[in-house]
Amino acid sequence: MAKAKSGMRRGLTAYGDEEFSLFLRKAFIKAMGYTDDALERPIIGITNTFSGFNACHRTVPELIEAVKRGVMLAGGLPVEFPTITLHESFAHPTSMFLRNLMAMDVEEMIRAQPLDACVLIGGCDKTVPALLMGAASANVPSIMLVTGPMVTGDHKGERLGACTDCRRFWARFRAGDISAKEINDLNSKLAPSAGTCMVMGTASTMALCTEAMGMMLPGGACIPAVMSERLRNAEATGTRAVAIARERLTPDKIMTSNAFENALRMLLAVGGSTNAIVHLTAMAGRLGIKIDLEKFDRMGRETPVLVDLKPTGQHYMEDLEKAGGAVMVLRELRPLLKTRALTITGKSLGWNIDHALPAWKQDVVRPFKRPIFGNGGIAVLRGNLAPGGAIIKQSAATPGLMQHEGRAVVFDTLEDLAARIDAPDLDVTRDDILVLRNAGPKGAPGMPEAGYIPIPKKLAKQGVKDMVRISDARMSGTAFGAIILHVTPESAIGGPLALVKTGDRIKLDVARRRLDLLVSDDELALRRKRWKPPKSRPGDERGYRKLFLDTVQQADRGCDFEFLTKPVAARAPSRKRP
Repeated sequence: MAKAKSGMRRGLTAYGDEEFSLFLRKAFIKAMGYTDDALERPIIGITNTFSGFNACHRTVPELIEAVKRGVMLAGGLPVEFPTITLHESFAHPTSMFLRNLMAMDVEEMIRAQPLDACVLIGGCDKTVPALLMGAASANVPSIMLVTGPMVTGDHKGERLGACTDCRRFWARFRAGDISAKEINDLNSKLAPSAGTCMVMGTASTMALCTEAMGMMLPGGACIPAVMSERLRNAEATGTRAVAIARERLTPDKIMTSNAFENALRMLLAVGGSTNAIVHLTAMAGRLGIKIDLEKFDRMGRETPVLVDLKPTGQHYMEDLEKAGGAVMVLRELRPLLKTRALTITGKSLGWNIDHALPAWKQDVVRPFKRPIFGNGGIAVLRGNLAPGGAIIKQSAATPGLMQHEGRAVVFDTLEDLAARIDAPDLDVTRDDILVLRNAGPKGAPGMPEAGYIPIPKKLAKQGVKDMVRISDARMSGTAFGAIILHVTPESAIGGPLALVKTGDRIKLDVARRRLDLLVSDDELALRRKRWKPPKSRPGDERGYRKLFLDTVQQADRGCDFEFLTKPVAARAPSRKRP
Protein backbone atom coordinates (compact mmCIF):
# COMPACT_ATOMS: atom_id res chain seq x y z
CA MET A 1 0.00 0.00 0.00
CA ALA A 2 1.35 3.43 -0.99
CA LYS A 3 2.24 5.71 1.88
CA ALA A 4 -0.20 8.59 2.35
CA LYS A 5 1.26 11.88 1.18
CA SER A 6 1.74 14.68 3.69
CA GLY A 7 2.91 18.26 3.89
CA MET A 8 3.93 19.90 0.64
CA ARG A 9 3.30 16.65 -1.28
CA ARG A 10 -0.44 16.67 -0.51
CA GLY A 11 -2.77 17.55 -3.38
CA LEU A 12 -0.16 18.58 -5.90
CA THR A 13 -1.34 20.73 -8.80
CA ALA A 14 -1.64 18.57 -11.94
CA TYR A 15 1.11 19.36 -14.43
CA GLY A 16 1.75 15.76 -15.46
CA ASP A 17 5.04 15.63 -13.54
CA GLU A 18 4.67 15.33 -9.76
CA GLU A 19 8.28 16.20 -8.98
CA PHE A 20 8.02 19.37 -11.08
CA SER A 21 4.72 20.19 -9.34
CA LEU A 22 6.48 19.91 -5.97
CA PHE A 23 9.47 21.90 -7.24
CA LEU A 24 7.20 24.70 -8.46
CA ARG A 25 5.13 24.72 -5.29
CA LYS A 26 8.20 25.01 -3.08
CA ALA A 27 9.66 27.75 -5.26
CA PHE A 28 6.59 29.91 -4.73
CA ILE A 29 6.05 29.14 -1.03
CA LYS A 30 9.69 30.07 -0.42
CA ALA A 31 8.75 33.54 -1.59
CA MET A 32 6.91 33.72 1.76
CA GLY A 33 10.29 33.28 3.48
CA TYR A 34 10.04 29.61 4.52
CA THR A 35 13.12 27.36 4.79
CA ASP A 36 13.39 23.75 3.62
CA ASP A 37 13.36 22.69 7.28
CA ALA A 38 10.03 24.48 7.89
CA LEU A 39 8.49 22.95 4.78
CA GLU A 40 9.29 19.42 5.94
CA ARG A 41 7.11 19.78 9.04
CA PRO A 42 3.40 18.95 9.35
CA ILE A 43 1.45 21.79 7.77
CA ILE A 44 -1.43 23.07 9.88
CA GLY A 45 -3.92 25.33 8.12
CA ILE A 46 -5.73 28.02 10.14
CA THR A 47 -8.95 29.54 8.84
CA ASN A 48 -8.91 33.34 8.98
CA THR A 49 -12.54 34.44 9.34
CA PHE A 50 -11.70 38.01 10.38
CA SER A 51 -13.80 40.79 8.88
CA GLY A 52 -14.25 44.46 9.64
CA PHE A 53 -18.00 43.79 9.67
CA ASN A 54 -17.81 40.96 12.21
CA ALA A 55 -17.46 41.98 15.87
CA CYS A 56 -17.89 38.33 16.88
CA HIS A 57 -14.54 37.72 15.17
CA ARG A 58 -12.69 40.88 16.23
CA THR A 59 -10.17 38.80 18.17
CA VAL A 60 -9.43 36.35 15.34
CA PRO A 61 -6.02 37.89 14.49
CA GLU A 62 -4.71 37.38 18.06
CA LEU A 63 -6.25 33.90 18.22
CA ILE A 64 -4.38 33.02 15.03
CA GLU A 65 -1.11 34.16 16.61
CA ALA A 66 -1.78 32.00 19.68
CA VAL A 67 -2.64 28.99 17.50
CA LYS A 68 0.55 29.51 15.51
CA ARG A 69 2.54 29.52 18.73
CA GLY A 70 0.99 26.22 19.76
CA VAL A 71 1.63 24.67 16.34
CA MET A 72 5.28 25.71 16.32
CA LEU A 73 5.85 24.53 19.89
CA ALA A 74 4.65 21.11 18.73
CA GLY A 75 6.92 21.07 15.68
CA GLY A 76 4.41 21.99 12.99
CA LEU A 77 4.25 24.74 10.39
CA PRO A 78 1.18 27.01 10.78
CA VAL A 79 -0.24 28.62 7.64
CA GLU A 80 -3.34 30.81 7.81
CA PHE A 81 -5.70 31.20 4.88
CA PRO A 82 -8.84 33.31 4.39
CA THR A 83 -12.37 31.99 4.22
CA ILE A 84 -15.79 33.59 4.00
CA THR A 85 -16.97 35.13 7.26
CA LEU A 86 -20.59 35.55 8.34
CA HIS A 87 -22.13 37.91 10.87
CA GLU A 88 -25.81 37.65 11.69
CA SER A 89 -26.47 41.38 11.33
CA PHE A 90 -24.30 41.89 8.23
CA ALA A 91 -25.48 39.22 5.81
CA HIS A 92 -28.21 40.07 3.31
CA PRO A 93 -30.75 38.62 2.96
CA THR A 94 -29.72 36.37 5.87
CA SER A 95 -26.61 34.55 7.09
CA MET A 96 -28.47 31.24 6.64
CA PHE A 97 -28.62 31.99 2.91
CA LEU A 98 -24.82 32.16 2.87
CA ARG A 99 -24.01 29.32 5.32
CA ASN A 100 -23.78 26.72 2.55
CA LEU A 101 -21.59 29.00 0.45
CA MET A 102 -19.15 29.32 3.34
CA ALA A 103 -19.25 25.56 3.90
CA MET A 104 -18.37 24.98 0.25
CA ASP A 105 -15.54 27.52 0.47
CA VAL A 106 -14.11 25.84 3.56
CA GLU A 107 -14.37 22.34 2.07
CA GLU A 108 -12.70 23.29 -1.20
CA MET A 109 -9.91 25.32 0.44
CA ILE A 110 -9.09 22.44 2.78
CA ARG A 111 -9.03 20.09 -0.22
CA ALA A 112 -7.07 22.47 -2.46
CA GLN A 113 -4.22 23.28 -0.09
CA PRO A 114 -1.55 20.95 1.33
CA LEU A 115 -2.89 20.70 4.87
CA ASP A 116 -2.09 17.86 7.26
CA ALA A 117 -4.65 19.29 9.69
CA CYS A 118 -6.78 22.39 10.01
CA VAL A 119 -7.74 24.67 12.90
CA LEU A 120 -11.23 26.04 12.29
CA ILE A 121 -11.67 29.48 13.89
CA GLY A 122 -15.11 31.03 14.06
CA GLY A 123 -17.85 32.12 16.40
CA CYS A 124 -20.88 33.87 14.96
CA ASP A 125 -24.02 31.78 14.50
CA LYS A 126 -23.71 30.24 11.02
CA THR A 127 -19.90 30.30 10.94
CA VAL A 128 -19.31 27.34 13.27
CA PRO A 129 -21.77 25.05 11.41
CA ALA A 130 -20.32 26.11 8.06
CA LEU A 131 -16.77 25.36 9.20
CA LEU A 132 -17.73 21.95 10.56
CA MET A 133 -19.83 21.08 7.50
CA GLY A 134 -16.90 21.89 5.22
CA ALA A 135 -14.41 20.03 7.40
CA ALA A 136 -16.67 16.97 7.59
CA SER A 137 -16.89 16.79 3.81
CA ALA A 138 -13.16 17.38 3.24
CA ASN A 139 -12.40 14.86 6.03
CA VAL A 140 -8.93 16.17 6.79
CA PRO A 141 -8.00 16.16 10.51
CA SER A 142 -9.65 19.29 11.92
CA ILE A 143 -10.26 20.92 15.29
CA MET A 144 -12.69 23.72 16.19
CA LEU A 145 -11.72 26.89 18.07
CA VAL A 146 -14.52 29.35 18.85
CA THR A 147 -13.92 33.04 19.39
CA GLY A 148 -15.90 33.01 22.65
CA PRO A 149 -18.75 35.09 24.08
CA MET A 150 -18.75 38.77 24.97
CA VAL A 151 -18.71 39.98 28.54
CA THR A 152 -21.87 41.64 29.82
CA GLY A 153 -22.73 45.32 29.71
CA ASP A 154 -24.54 47.48 32.25
CA HIS A 155 -27.43 49.93 32.24
CA LYS A 156 -28.59 51.65 35.41
CA GLY A 157 -27.12 48.85 37.50
CA GLU A 158 -28.71 46.07 35.41
CA ARG A 159 -26.52 43.57 33.54
CA LEU A 160 -27.13 43.51 29.81
CA GLY A 161 -26.47 40.93 27.14
CA ALA A 162 -26.89 40.83 23.38
CA CYS A 163 -29.19 39.95 22.02
CA THR A 164 -31.96 38.80 24.37
CA ASP A 165 -31.84 42.19 26.07
CA CYS A 166 -31.76 43.87 22.64
CA ARG A 167 -35.15 42.32 21.95
CA ARG A 168 -36.48 42.92 25.46
CA PHE A 169 -35.67 46.63 25.47
CA TRP A 170 -36.79 47.09 21.87
CA ALA A 171 -40.16 45.57 22.81
CA ARG A 172 -40.39 48.04 25.70
CA PHE A 173 -39.54 50.90 23.32
CA ARG A 174 -42.26 49.77 20.89
CA ALA A 175 -44.71 49.65 23.79
CA GLY A 176 -43.77 53.20 24.79
CA ASP A 177 -42.22 52.20 28.12
CA ILE A 178 -38.84 53.81 27.40
CA SER A 179 -37.84 56.90 25.43
CA ALA A 180 -35.96 57.27 22.16
CA LYS A 181 -33.02 58.74 24.09
CA GLU A 182 -32.83 55.75 26.44
CA ILE A 183 -33.02 53.18 23.63
CA ASN A 184 -30.21 55.06 21.86
CA ASP A 185 -28.10 54.97 25.03
CA LEU A 186 -28.77 51.26 25.39
CA ASN A 187 -27.61 50.70 21.83
CA SER A 188 -24.02 51.42 22.91
CA LYS A 189 -24.15 49.10 25.93
CA LEU A 190 -25.65 45.86 24.67
CA ALA A 191 -22.50 44.60 22.92
CA PRO A 192 -19.67 45.95 25.09
CA SER A 193 -16.79 43.78 23.85
CA ALA A 194 -15.63 41.54 21.05
CA GLY A 195 -17.18 38.09 20.91
CA THR A 196 -20.45 36.33 20.30
CA CYS A 197 -23.77 36.94 22.07
CA MET A 198 -23.31 36.16 25.76
CA VAL A 199 -26.75 34.59 26.17
CA MET A 200 -27.78 31.09 25.06
CA GLY A 201 -28.18 32.15 21.45
CA THR A 202 -27.09 30.12 18.45
CA ALA A 203 -23.39 30.94 18.83
CA SER A 204 -23.26 29.80 22.46
CA THR A 205 -25.41 26.77 21.68
CA MET A 206 -23.20 25.66 18.80
CA ALA A 207 -20.05 26.11 20.89
CA LEU A 208 -21.45 23.89 23.65
CA CYS A 209 -22.77 21.32 21.17
CA THR A 210 -19.37 21.21 19.46
CA GLU A 211 -17.65 20.51 22.76
CA ALA A 212 -20.18 17.78 23.57
CA MET A 213 -19.66 16.33 20.09
CA GLY A 214 -15.93 16.15 20.71
CA MET A 215 -14.65 18.46 17.93
CA MET A 216 -13.25 21.02 20.41
CA LEU A 217 -10.81 20.75 23.30
CA PRO A 218 -12.59 20.27 26.65
CA GLY A 219 -13.30 23.59 28.31
CA GLY A 220 -13.22 25.60 25.09
CA ALA A 221 -16.89 26.50 24.66
CA CYS A 222 -17.52 29.14 27.32
CA ILE A 223 -14.31 31.18 27.79
CA PRO A 224 -15.10 34.87 27.12
CA ALA A 225 -13.50 36.28 23.98
CA VAL A 226 -11.45 38.91 25.80
CA MET A 227 -9.97 36.71 28.54
CA SER A 228 -6.36 35.54 28.53
CA GLU A 229 -7.59 31.95 29.00
CA ARG A 230 -9.07 32.16 25.50
CA LEU A 231 -5.56 32.70 24.12
CA ARG A 232 -4.19 29.78 26.14
CA ASN A 233 -7.00 27.65 24.76
CA ALA A 234 -6.01 28.75 21.27
CA GLU A 235 -2.38 27.79 21.88
CA ALA A 236 -3.44 24.37 23.18
CA THR A 237 -5.65 23.95 20.10
CA GLY A 238 -2.67 24.60 17.83
CA THR A 239 -0.59 22.07 19.73
CA ARG A 240 -3.33 19.44 19.48
CA ALA A 241 -3.71 20.14 15.75
CA VAL A 242 -0.19 18.85 15.14
CA ALA A 243 -1.02 15.70 17.09
CA ILE A 244 -4.22 14.94 15.15
CA ALA A 245 -2.27 15.40 11.92
CA ARG A 246 0.18 12.68 13.02
CA GLU A 247 -2.64 10.48 14.34
CA ARG A 248 -4.74 11.05 11.20
CA LEU A 249 -7.74 11.69 13.43
CA THR A 250 -10.27 12.70 10.81
CA PRO A 251 -13.74 14.23 11.43
CA ASP A 252 -15.60 11.06 10.42
CA LYS A 253 -14.02 9.23 13.36
CA ILE A 254 -15.38 11.81 15.81
CA MET A 255 -18.59 13.09 14.21
CA THR A 256 -20.47 9.81 14.56
CA SER A 257 -24.15 9.16 15.26
CA ASN A 258 -23.29 8.81 18.96
CA ALA A 259 -21.48 12.15 18.92
CA PHE A 260 -24.48 13.86 17.35
CA GLU A 261 -26.73 12.33 20.00
CA ASN A 262 -24.45 13.81 22.68
CA ALA A 263 -24.65 17.19 20.96
CA LEU A 264 -28.45 17.02 20.87
CA ARG A 265 -28.53 16.16 24.59
CA MET A 266 -26.43 19.24 25.25
CA LEU A 267 -28.75 21.37 23.10
CA LEU A 268 -31.73 20.27 25.17
CA ALA A 269 -30.03 20.60 28.55
CA VAL A 270 -28.79 24.15 27.98
CA GLY A 271 -32.13 25.41 26.66
CA GLY A 272 -30.32 26.07 23.41
CA SER A 273 -31.23 27.72 20.15
CA THR A 274 -33.73 26.08 17.81
CA ASN A 275 -31.29 26.92 15.01
CA ALA A 276 -28.99 24.19 16.29
CA ILE A 277 -31.41 21.52 15.10
CA VAL A 278 -31.06 22.74 11.52
CA HIS A 279 -27.27 23.06 11.79
CA LEU A 280 -26.66 19.70 13.44
CA THR A 281 -28.90 18.07 10.84
CA ALA A 282 -26.85 19.64 8.06
CA MET A 283 -23.55 18.62 9.66
CA ALA A 284 -24.77 15.07 10.15
CA GLY A 285 -26.01 14.95 6.56
CA ARG A 286 -22.46 15.57 5.31
CA LEU A 287 -21.52 12.24 6.89
CA GLY A 288 -24.58 10.21 5.87
CA ILE A 289 -26.16 10.43 9.33
CA LYS A 290 -29.86 11.27 9.68
CA ILE A 291 -31.19 13.32 12.59
CA ASP A 292 -34.55 11.79 13.49
CA LEU A 293 -36.91 14.51 14.76
CA GLU A 294 -39.17 11.98 16.47
CA LYS A 295 -36.20 10.55 18.36
CA PHE A 296 -35.09 14.07 19.22
CA ASP A 297 -38.52 14.78 20.68
CA ARG A 298 -38.34 11.61 22.78
CA MET A 299 -34.90 12.71 23.98
CA GLY A 300 -36.43 16.05 24.94
CA ARG A 301 -39.02 14.41 27.18
CA GLU A 302 -36.23 12.84 29.26
CA THR A 303 -33.62 15.64 29.05
CA PRO A 304 -34.50 18.62 31.26
CA VAL A 305 -33.20 22.16 30.90
CA LEU A 306 -30.41 22.48 33.48
CA VAL A 307 -28.67 25.75 32.63
CA ASP A 308 -30.00 29.01 34.06
CA LEU A 309 -29.07 31.33 31.19
CA LYS A 310 -31.04 33.91 29.25
CA PRO A 311 -33.39 33.70 27.42
CA THR A 312 -34.67 30.68 29.41
CA GLY A 313 -33.05 31.74 32.71
CA GLN A 314 -31.14 34.68 34.20
CA HIS A 315 -27.36 34.22 33.85
CA TYR A 316 -24.87 34.78 31.02
CA MET A 317 -22.07 32.77 29.38
CA GLU A 318 -19.33 34.26 31.54
CA ASP A 319 -21.28 32.93 34.54
CA LEU A 320 -21.37 29.45 33.00
CA GLU A 321 -17.61 29.64 32.49
CA LYS A 322 -17.09 30.64 36.13
CA ALA A 323 -19.37 27.76 37.16
CA GLY A 324 -17.12 25.24 35.38
CA GLY A 325 -18.28 25.35 31.78
CA ALA A 326 -19.69 22.59 29.60
CA VAL A 327 -18.37 19.74 31.74
CA MET A 328 -20.74 20.74 34.54
CA VAL A 329 -23.63 20.03 32.19
CA LEU A 330 -22.05 16.86 30.84
CA ARG A 331 -21.62 15.49 34.37
CA GLU A 332 -25.34 15.90 35.06
CA LEU A 333 -26.21 14.32 31.71
CA ARG A 334 -23.76 11.45 32.00
CA PRO A 335 -26.36 8.64 32.40
CA LEU A 336 -27.93 9.77 29.11
CA LEU A 337 -24.70 10.26 27.13
CA LYS A 338 -22.80 7.99 24.78
CA THR A 339 -19.65 8.25 26.88
CA ARG A 340 -17.56 5.95 24.70
CA ALA A 341 -17.73 8.41 21.79
CA LEU A 342 -14.23 9.41 20.63
CA THR A 343 -13.25 13.08 20.94
CA ILE A 344 -10.55 15.33 19.50
CA THR A 345 -8.36 14.59 22.53
CA GLY A 346 -7.99 11.02 21.30
CA LYS A 347 -9.87 9.96 24.44
CA SER A 348 -13.55 9.19 24.98
CA LEU A 349 -16.08 11.73 26.17
CA GLY A 350 -16.37 9.78 29.41
CA TRP A 351 -12.61 9.95 29.95
CA ASN A 352 -12.68 13.73 29.40
CA ILE A 353 -15.47 14.13 31.95
CA ASP A 354 -13.68 11.96 34.52
CA HIS A 355 -10.43 13.90 34.18
CA ALA A 356 -11.90 17.40 34.34
CA LEU A 357 -11.57 19.52 37.47
CA PRO A 358 -13.90 18.49 40.32
CA ALA A 359 -17.23 20.29 40.56
CA TRP A 360 -17.75 23.15 42.99
CA LYS A 361 -20.75 24.96 44.42
CA GLN A 362 -22.49 27.17 41.89
CA ASP A 363 -26.03 28.17 40.86
CA VAL A 364 -25.84 28.28 37.07
CA VAL A 365 -26.08 24.55 36.27
CA ARG A 366 -28.85 22.81 38.18
CA PRO A 367 -28.75 19.18 39.37
CA PHE A 368 -30.57 16.77 37.06
CA LYS A 369 -33.31 16.24 39.65
CA ARG A 370 -33.88 19.98 40.17
CA PRO A 371 -34.08 21.39 36.62
CA ILE A 372 -35.02 24.83 35.32
CA PHE A 373 -37.59 23.24 33.03
CA GLY A 374 -38.44 19.57 33.22
CA ASN A 375 -40.47 18.83 30.11
CA GLY A 376 -38.02 19.21 27.26
CA GLY A 377 -36.80 22.63 26.18
CA ILE A 378 -37.74 22.05 22.53
CA ALA A 379 -40.76 20.12 21.28
CA VAL A 380 -41.42 18.74 17.79
CA LEU A 381 -44.97 19.31 16.53
CA ARG A 382 -46.94 17.45 13.87
CA GLY A 383 -50.40 17.93 12.41
CA ASN A 384 -52.16 18.91 9.20
CA LEU A 385 -50.43 22.30 9.31
CA ALA A 386 -46.95 20.77 9.64
CA PRO A 387 -46.90 17.25 8.19
CA GLY A 388 -43.11 17.39 7.92
CA GLY A 389 -42.75 18.80 11.42
CA ALA A 390 -42.41 22.12 13.22
CA ILE A 391 -40.66 23.07 16.45
CA ILE A 392 -41.31 25.24 19.47
CA LYS A 393 -38.92 26.27 22.23
CA GLN A 394 -41.41 25.71 25.01
CA SER A 395 -38.92 26.53 27.78
CA ALA A 396 -38.83 30.14 26.53
CA ALA A 397 -42.59 30.49 25.98
CA THR A 398 -45.56 31.56 28.08
CA PRO A 399 -46.89 28.35 29.70
CA GLY A 400 -50.51 29.43 29.33
CA LEU A 401 -50.17 29.51 25.53
CA MET A 402 -48.96 25.92 25.19
CA GLN A 403 -52.55 24.80 24.69
CA HIS A 404 -54.30 27.44 22.64
CA GLU A 405 -56.90 27.84 19.92
CA GLY A 406 -57.21 31.10 18.07
CA ARG A 407 -58.08 32.94 14.89
CA ALA A 408 -55.34 33.23 12.27
CA VAL A 409 -54.08 36.65 11.22
CA VAL A 410 -52.02 35.98 8.10
CA PHE A 411 -49.10 37.90 6.61
CA ASP A 412 -48.12 36.72 3.15
CA THR A 413 -44.52 37.95 3.03
CA LEU A 414 -41.91 39.74 5.10
CA GLU A 415 -42.82 42.93 3.25
CA ASP A 416 -46.49 42.44 4.09
CA LEU A 417 -45.58 41.92 7.75
CA ALA A 418 -43.50 45.10 7.86
CA ALA A 419 -46.25 47.11 6.17
CA ARG A 420 -49.18 46.01 8.35
CA ILE A 421 -48.02 44.75 11.76
CA ASP A 422 -48.17 48.19 13.39
CA ALA A 423 -51.15 49.55 11.47
CA PRO A 424 -53.69 51.03 13.91
CA ASP A 425 -56.54 49.42 11.98
CA LEU A 426 -55.03 45.90 11.96
CA ASP A 427 -57.81 43.48 12.91
CA VAL A 428 -56.08 41.58 15.72
CA THR A 429 -56.62 40.68 19.36
CA ARG A 430 -54.34 39.15 21.99
CA ASP A 431 -56.01 35.74 21.53
CA ASP A 432 -55.33 35.58 17.79
CA ILE A 433 -52.50 33.60 16.19
CA LEU A 434 -50.07 35.50 13.96
CA VAL A 435 -49.07 33.57 10.83
CA LEU A 436 -46.15 34.49 8.54
CA ARG A 437 -45.56 32.55 5.33
CA ASN A 438 -43.12 32.63 2.43
CA ALA A 439 -40.24 33.01 4.89
CA GLY A 440 -38.76 29.51 4.55
CA PRO A 441 -35.60 28.28 2.79
CA LYS A 442 -36.88 29.04 -0.73
CA GLY A 443 -39.56 31.55 0.14
CA ALA A 444 -37.49 34.36 1.67
CA PRO A 445 -34.99 33.11 0.38
CA GLY A 446 -32.67 31.81 3.08
CA MET A 447 -35.08 31.15 5.96
CA PRO A 448 -34.43 34.37 7.94
CA GLU A 449 -34.83 34.75 11.69
CA ALA A 450 -38.22 36.36 11.11
CA GLY A 451 -40.16 33.87 13.23
CA TYR A 452 -39.95 36.31 16.14
CA ILE A 453 -42.93 38.22 14.75
CA PRO A 454 -43.27 41.44 16.75
CA ILE A 455 -46.34 41.93 18.90
CA PRO A 456 -48.57 44.41 17.00
CA LYS A 457 -47.83 47.84 18.42
CA LYS A 458 -51.39 48.52 19.49
CA LEU A 459 -51.38 45.27 21.53
CA ALA A 460 -47.89 45.94 22.93
CA LYS A 461 -49.17 49.27 24.25
CA GLN A 462 -51.95 47.34 25.99
CA GLY A 463 -49.33 45.28 27.81
CA VAL A 464 -49.42 42.13 25.64
CA LYS A 465 -46.04 40.40 25.99
CA ASP A 466 -46.58 37.13 24.12
CA MET A 467 -48.83 35.60 21.46
CA VAL A 468 -48.80 32.35 19.52
CA ARG A 469 -46.87 32.97 16.30
CA ILE A 470 -46.36 30.50 13.45
CA SER A 471 -44.04 30.62 10.43
CA ASP A 472 -41.79 28.60 8.14
CA ALA A 473 -38.93 30.91 9.22
CA ARG A 474 -36.33 30.52 11.97
CA MET A 475 -35.87 32.43 15.22
CA SER A 476 -32.74 33.71 16.90
CA GLY A 477 -31.65 31.65 19.87
CA THR A 478 -31.67 34.89 21.83
CA ALA A 479 -35.42 35.32 21.28
CA PHE A 480 -38.34 34.09 23.38
CA GLY A 481 -42.09 33.57 23.18
CA ALA A 482 -44.77 31.07 22.08
CA ILE A 483 -43.29 30.83 18.61
CA ILE A 484 -43.69 27.89 16.24
CA LEU A 485 -40.92 27.62 13.65
CA HIS A 486 -39.57 25.59 10.74
CA VAL A 487 -43.06 24.60 9.53
CA THR A 488 -42.35 21.92 6.93
CA PRO A 489 -42.96 21.76 4.04
CA GLU A 490 -42.68 25.50 3.62
CA SER A 491 -45.42 27.59 2.04
CA ALA A 492 -43.37 28.61 -1.03
CA ILE A 493 -43.45 25.01 -2.30
CA GLY A 494 -47.11 24.48 -1.48
CA GLY A 495 -46.98 23.38 2.15
CA PRO A 496 -50.23 23.66 4.15
CA LEU A 497 -49.12 27.03 5.56
CA ALA A 498 -49.76 28.42 2.07
CA LEU A 499 -53.46 27.53 2.40
CA VAL A 500 -54.22 29.36 5.66
CA LYS A 501 -56.57 32.34 5.47
CA THR A 502 -57.15 35.12 7.96
CA GLY A 503 -60.08 34.04 10.11
CA ASP A 504 -59.26 30.31 10.07
CA ARG A 505 -59.04 28.61 13.45
CA ILE A 506 -55.72 27.02 14.48
CA LYS A 507 -55.21 24.74 17.45
CA LEU A 508 -51.90 24.28 19.27
CA ASP A 509 -51.46 21.48 21.81
CA VAL A 510 -47.81 21.16 22.79
CA ALA A 511 -48.46 18.38 25.31
CA ARG A 512 -49.88 16.24 22.49
CA ARG A 513 -47.31 17.64 20.04
CA ARG A 514 -50.08 18.81 17.69
CA LEU A 515 -50.45 21.80 15.38
CA ASP A 516 -53.68 21.73 13.37
CA LEU A 517 -55.58 23.98 11.00
CA LEU A 518 -59.27 23.52 11.83
CA VAL A 519 -60.45 23.52 8.24
CA SER A 520 -62.08 20.55 6.50
CA ASP A 521 -60.09 18.35 4.14
CA ASP A 522 -62.49 19.20 1.31
CA GLU A 523 -61.95 22.92 1.78
CA LEU A 524 -58.17 22.47 1.91
CA ALA A 525 -58.26 20.40 -1.27
CA LEU A 526 -60.21 23.18 -2.99
CA ARG A 527 -57.73 25.79 -1.80
CA ARG A 528 -54.83 23.67 -3.01
CA LYS A 529 -56.29 23.55 -6.53
CA ARG A 530 -56.43 27.34 -6.54
CA TRP A 531 -52.94 27.85 -5.07
CA LYS A 532 -50.21 29.27 -7.29
CA PRO A 533 -46.50 29.31 -6.44
CA PRO A 534 -44.92 32.71 -5.73
CA LYS A 535 -43.61 34.62 -8.72
CA SER A 536 -39.87 34.72 -9.26
CA ARG A 537 -38.02 37.78 -7.99
CA PRO A 538 -35.23 39.81 -9.58
CA GLY A 539 -32.01 37.88 -9.04
CA ASP A 540 -33.65 34.44 -8.71
CA GLU A 541 -32.50 33.39 -12.18
CA ARG A 542 -28.71 33.62 -11.78
CA GLY A 543 -25.65 33.04 -9.65
CA TYR A 544 -25.56 31.65 -6.15
CA ARG A 545 -29.23 32.48 -5.54
CA LYS A 546 -30.28 30.23 -8.42
CA LEU A 547 -28.06 27.44 -7.08
CA PHE A 548 -29.63 27.93 -3.66
CA LEU A 549 -33.23 27.92 -4.91
CA ASP A 550 -32.66 24.91 -7.16
CA THR A 551 -30.97 22.68 -4.60
CA VAL A 552 -31.70 23.75 -1.01
CA GLN A 553 -33.52 21.18 1.09
CA GLN A 554 -36.19 21.76 3.71
CA ALA A 555 -35.56 22.47 7.40
CA ASP A 556 -35.92 18.83 8.39
CA ARG A 557 -32.93 18.08 6.12
CA GLY A 558 -30.83 20.90 7.52
CA CYS A 559 -31.34 23.35 4.63
CA ASP A 560 -28.16 22.00 3.05
CA PHE A 561 -27.80 21.60 -0.70
CA GLU A 562 -28.94 18.20 -1.86
CA PHE A 563 -25.75 17.55 -3.86
CA LEU A 564 -23.56 18.17 -0.78
CA THR A 565 -25.20 15.59 1.48
CA LYS A 566 -23.99 12.03 1.73
CA PRO A 567 -26.56 9.23 1.31
CA VAL A 568 -27.67 7.79 4.62
CA ALA A 569 -25.90 4.47 5.12
CA ALA A 570 -28.27 1.51 5.18
CA ARG A 571 -28.08 -0.60 8.30
CA ALA A 572 -26.88 -4.15 7.85
CA PRO A 573 -29.59 -6.73 8.64
CA SER A 574 -29.26 -8.09 12.15
CA ARG A 575 -28.16 -11.69 12.50
CA LYS A 576 -30.24 -13.85 14.77
CA ARG A 577 -28.40 -16.36 16.86
CA PRO A 578 -29.34 -19.98 16.13
